[in-house]
Amino acid sequence: MKFRKEFSEQMVTEWQEAYVDYNGLRRLLKEIMHFEQKKKPATHPEGSQNRIHRAFSRLTYRGSNLKSSHGDVENQEIDAGDVQRDDSKRYYETRFLMPADASEHEIMFFRKLNDEFNKVNMFYKDKVKEVMDEASLLHKQMDALIALRIKVKNPDSSDSNTIKHLKSDVSAMELSKVSTPYSDRKPGFSKCAEREPMDLIHEEMKSRGQMEEHTEDACNKKLNTGNYGPAPEILRRVKIKNTRETPLSTIKGVLKDSEEEELSYKKEELRQVEERLKIAFTEFYQKLLLLKRFNYMNLLAFSKIIKKHDKITSRNASRPYLETLDHSYIGSSDEVLALLERVEGTFIKYFSNSNPRKGLKSLRPKARREKHRITFFSGFLSGCTLALVVALCLIIHSRNLIDRKEEGSLYMENMFPLYSLFAFIVLHMLLYAANIYFWRRYRVNYRFIFDFKQGTELGHREVFLLSAGLAVLSLATAIANLDMEMDSKTQNYKELTELVPLGLLVVLLAIMFCPFNIIYRSSRFFLIKCLFRCICAPLYKVTLPDHFMADQLTSQIQAIRSIEFYICYYGWGDFSRRQNKCHSRKIYNFFYFIVAVIPYWSRFLQCLRRLFEEKHAVHGYNGLRYFITLVAMVLRTAYELKKGINWRVMAAISYAIATSLNTYWDIVMDWGLLRWRSKNRWLRDKLLVPYKSVYFIAMAVNILLRFAWMQQVFEFQIPNLHHRAVVAIVNCLEILRRGNWNFFWLENEHLNNVGKYRAFKSVPLPFNYYDEDQGKDD
Repeated sequence: MKFRKEFSEQMVTEWQEAYVDYNGLRRLLKEIMHFEQKKKPATHPEGSQNRIHRAFSRLTYRGSNLKSSHGDVENQEIDAGDVQRDDSKRYYETRFLMPADASEHEIMFFRKLNDEFNKVNMFYKDKVKEVMDEASLLHKQMDALIALRIKVKNPDSSDSNTIKHLKSDVSAMELSKVSTPYSDRKPGFSKCAEREPMDLIHEEMKSRGQMEEHTEDACNKKLNTGNYGPAPEILRRVKIKNTRETPLSTIKGVLKDSEEEELSYKKEELRQVEERLKIAFTEFYQKLLLLKRFNYMNLLAFSKIIKKHDKITSRNASRPYLETLDHSYIGSSDEVLALLERVEGTFIKYFSNSNPRKGLKSLRPKARREKHRITFFSGFLSGCTLALVVALCLIIHSRNLIDRKEEGSLYMENMFPLYSLFAFIVLHMLLYAANIYFWRRYRVNYRFIFDFKQGTELGHREVFLLSAGLAVLSLATAIANLDMEMDSKTQNYKELTELVPLGLLVVLLAIMFCPFNIIYRSSRFFLIKCLFRCICAPLYKVTLPDHFMADQLTSQIQAIRSIEFYICYYGWGDFSRRQNKCHSRKIYNFFYFIVAVIPYWSRFLQCLRRLFEEKHAVHGYNGLRYFITLVAMVLRTAYELKKGINWRVMAAISYAIATSLNTYWDIVMDWGLLRWRSKNRWLRDKLLVPYKSVYFIAMAVNILLRFAWMQQVFEFQIPNLHHRAVVAIVNCLEILRRGNWNFFWLENEHLNNVGKYRAFKSVPLPFNYYDEDQGKDD
């Protein structure tokens, strides 16, 4: 694999603007190569000492600051070094000692090379400072955790006994050296650093990131005096953050206007704190791995690009330049490697019972491997689906079911709504599989955006396999139902025939809620959790998966109504009489309204919750949009049940207003398009899909499919199609529109993360330190 491709694949997509512009530097090298090929060989007196000192942008001679430490200036092509600026920031600059006939392309190359290196170096330095600050917070959290463990273990002990236990526990829990890939220690790390339970931060850090060495006596003194201090003193200043949100805790938080709780020193409380800190350490470790990869890939890119320059120009610029890289912050700092090693040691000791294999497995979960059997079964089930579709069409044609008006109408009224539920689900899953495929192709980090646990997220093959399996089950039961109705041998078992769709639904629900670790349990439970949080809105803090799930439900109104029809058809015994009298019941019509507005009401409450917490007016406007859509849905349902010209006019007007608002919001707010001042006219400044026409086609399709819902108001009749089939087709068009919306909405979310360099998940820490004297948090 070429390095250019590997560099692109290994890039942290949210930080892509901070990486060295490797392709841009390669283009400049090509220009240099073309110039070298065109120019005629120039002759110079051998041993000529005539050198022209040129300075690039911001490259001015600063005396001793740029004095080369790599040897005699006359024997090298460049002189690279660092310059201290007035703002106390250190920049790396290059003086090029070149012949008089050198091209301007080389000047541009080194100018860009300096700019890129300073950009990468400053970004890396800022990110290291962020993780060091976070490591300091984790250090304090470990103080409280160790103290809490001791207090829970000895709740009735006196202060002196607690201190004694604390000293013995700290001594017993000294970190042993763990053999890991990061065990190559730098000279600046002492054995004291190894032995401290969570010594993540040293305030005596030098300006270039090197730590001061600690003496062995100081290390022993620190341990013997109790690094963490007396447990009662620590716990007196600590409260528990209420990060595990429940509807009851949300109500209590609103009433008490506080999200903090006093320590109760119970084992259950300790277990919850350990779980939260375990997640925090795992996420912190992943950040460090990303920073390590950022460091390695950029240094390798600079090394390769300067060597390519030497190969093209036959100069000797790589040696002094690479020495400068080695002495720069990104080339010499070792804080990330030290933190990786110490986090591993701390995690193994305190959260894995000193089991290195178990600890490293938790810290470094393996990505899901692509399995050949998934591809095989996906293809097999797809073939079965096509065969069953053909078989279903042949059965309908051979038995003249379409010509039997009475029997056909009865089937469409009774059985079609039952089976259409599975058709809607299968179509939605197929589109989701397609979305995942294109998200991965265009490097949209959907795993991070949806907060999927690494190694448990489903790929497009797995989702397609599930949808194909459900399609086979649905078609098989539909064919079995038709065959049982038409076969003379089963005429006496018509009640059992009607129970076939219910049996399929029970099987589907049983698989969905199955507690055993089969059929992607983590993904099933994640889906159930999101559904529950959507139903309980606004009692839960709105996360992006909840927001996304509620939007998907707004496109599945007919599927939700099909579930209501299941309850009515089987609950009131209509299946035994083979008659559909659901709409004659007031309770059914009442819930016919309710189930239609549940998804919109959920999104409306989510918007209110976000408006209350974030104080952004855009959430209020978004909530108003959903409320208008909710009103339109109520009026359309009222017209469907009561008819009448007045209801029809009100439904048409409300639907037109809601559809216009939703279309504008989809394109402008959710997709970030229609920016007439952007460099991509009427689109965004940044696009992931290389073909701009795709975005214009997507906008046109979204508008057309949005207004397809107007058919439910005007009730356009399609010849030879039952009205329930028309409703199902319109709902399928809405599902297609949602699949189209999903890709561009998540693309916009991803680009927002890229613009803000957000590549990490924010994990709330369990403890909150509180200063009793000042009454403020530390």
